[in-house]
Amino acid sequence: MYLTSEVKEGIFESHGKAKSKIDTGSAESQIALFTHRINHLTQHLKKNHKDHSTTLGLLKLVGKRRALLDYLIKKDITRYRAIIAELGIRK
Repeated sequence: MYLTSEVKEGIFESHGKAKSKIDTGSAESQIALFTHRINHLTQHLKKNHKDHSTTLGLLKLVGKRRALLDYLIKKDITRYRAIIAELGIRK
């Protein structure tokens, strides 16, 4: 499996707001997890272009990530700019 619990913990520790414990609820950590999953599904679809159910799942993940990014823009623009620069995604 591509997303083990160790990989998730690493993502949450590196992108979460609270450094003392694993932060799974912050927008930054959720965006980082969605980005990891989006990258994995994109690689899968390059090999299996007729996998329509994966395409639908990918589009739903992109929409969820976009909604969280829009939330961050409204809430705190500096956090938005930091996560965009850190993950290498842009609008």
